[in-house]
Amino acid sequence: MPEEVSNSEEPEIAAELAHRIAAGDAAAETELVERYSRGLLFMLRRATGNPALADDLHQDTFRIVLERLRSKGLAQPERLAGFLRRTARNLHIAHVRKKTRRKTDGFDEAQPPTDPAPGQLRQALLAEEARLVHEILRELDTERDREVLHRFYILEEAKERICADLELSSLHFNRVLFRARQRFRTQLERARIGVRWQDRPRTSREANA
Repeated sequence: MPEEVSNSEEPEIAAELAHRIAAGDAAAETELVERYSRGLLFMLRRATGNPALADDLHQDTFRIVLERLRSKGLAQPERLAGFLRRTARNLHIAHVRKKTRRKTDGFDEAQPPTDPAPGQLRQALLAEEARLVHEILRELDTERDREVLHRFYILEEAKERICADLELSSLHFNRVLFRARQRFRTQLERARIGVRWQDRPRTSREANA
């Protein structure tokens, strides 16, 4: 954990980190994430109300900022913290706009709007999706992947509590969570493909087998 510093010292520390990262100091990149990760994630969770989306935006923010520091740097490196927050907010705004455009582009005025209340079929599909998610969680090879995903996304436990129980640093937790999500998404897509394959129209040969 980074040491507590006064507001007057923060610009100097931020500028030093920015310059070290521009010079290729890998340790400075780790320090950057450890210093600002918690506050940035808290801001994004409060803004989005969605832990999964907040985590994605959180990682994208650091990726973009690190790429910027490695290449062009910042005109005002002492304002690094503000640059991180602005980048995160801009990513969130872009996500909302993209989601809105998708809804608008997919709207067909010739068709009546669908009933917002889920019918029996939709409820059955949602239940099947939930069952599939829990089944995939149980089948993940790594026990730590299962525990992290279940506690963070389903039980919505605090990141700090999970880190303390599993003896993980904040940065290590982010890496574990990212890899676990990637493995889960791969398994989920395979499972969905399997379901679609089973539900496809059967050929006459298969029907007579």
